[in-house]
Amino acid sequence: MADTSTKELYEVKRTLEELSQKKGRGTELVSVYIPPDRQISDVVKHMREELSQSANIKSKQTKKNVQSAIEVIMQRMKLFPKPPEKGLVLFVGMIPKGGPGTEKMETYVFEPPEPVQTYIYHCDSQFFLEPLQEIIAEKDVYGLAVIDRKEATIAILRGKRIDIVKHLTSGVPGKHKAGGQSQRRFDRLIELAAHEFLKRIGEHMNEAFLSLEDLQGVIIGGPGHTKEDFVDGDYLHHEIKQKIITTVDTSYTGEFGIREVIEKSMDVLTEIDIMREKKLVQRFLAELVDDDGLASYGEKQVRQNLQMGAVEVVLLSEELKSERTSYECQSCGHVEEKTIKKDSEKETISCTSCGDSMKPSHSKDLIDDFVEMAEEVGSEVEIISTETEEGMQLYRAFGGIGAILRYRV
Repeated sequence: MADTSTKELYEVKRTLEELSQKKGRGTELVSVYIPPDRQISDVVKHMREELSQSANIKSKQTKKNVQSAIEVIMQRMKLFPKPPEKGLVLFVGMIPKGGPGTEKMETYVFEPPEPVQTYIYHCDSQFFLEPLQEIIAEKDVYGLAVIDRKEATIAILRGKRIDIVKHLTSGVPGKHKAGGQSQRRFDRLIELAAHEFLKRIGEHMNEAFLSLEDLQGVIIGGPGHTKEDFVDGDYLHHEIKQKIITTVDTSYTGEFGIREVIEKSMDVLTEIDIMREKKLVQRFLAELVDDDGLASYGEKQVRQNLQMGAVEVVLLSEELKSERTSYECQSCGHVEEKTIKKDSEKETISCTSCGDSMKPSHSKDLIDDFVEMAEEVGSEVEIISTETEEGMQLYRAFGGIGAILRYRV
């Protein structure tokens, strides 16, 4: 995602995972999305109105919890003279911790990795996470075009957002019933007009797509064979032509046609993402079996190679559920780090320097720790899902941690 680090994305994904587990006893969990151009005074005014409305809630407990959440939001608003650059997201509510009377007010306030588009106030038994899930969804960029002889529409797909770039009409005449010489001349004119129209489409597509650094591919659709004539002809810049993934038959042109192209290409696009992951892990495995291969695996070895700046890409399984915990000796100040499973008991350990006991001081998610190290030395990080056989192999056979190296260590 542009302007968003892997670490930021992973942190938001982890927060989302955490928030999705939280449930209120009633419809008392409040979610607020504030766009960057929204006045804080407008938000506070709306919160006062909601506070007044909440007096009508029949359940005393739900009413009290909703009002408490709204008051927390209003307090937090005082800290912001205006929304941050990308807007603000707040999740506030009473979360039960066990039996009756064990609720605890929990508050999450953060700036999302991409701008909030719409102001939302939502009250339910769960936090409203869909807009944030859409914001952090992979924003792969694809060029789209739907073409026939009469018109063409060019668009860019970013994640789930469709931007229509250009709509063109051809002016190519329809069938003409005449005989002999005039018919042949007319057919030639039609073919020439069709050729000029395809040239015009190509020019607009080149202009729209060549400037997109993160363009993943191009998909072309249309109702007839014009799209094949276009793809087979010499109308596109060679860089754009190389990125054509597929052509699809559509019933429509225009914006409806673009939506149809997306709908009919979803399987192909999903397969592309999966194939990218598969290829990365396959490359890692191939390097591993080569005597002169550039690969390493296991936490200790990958960590050492990262510190040396020898890693090109770190491969981390999304199933890694461990923390990097720091232990500090109260007697001599010696610090040690250990990786332990999340939610496991953090025991005291003996100091290797003086022998006294060391207690855990703070913990960091293991993926976060690797991402930070990678960012310091300019290495890439890829979070690998377990949806493929290769992804599962990385997790099970190599502990979910592998690396493709820049040079042999």
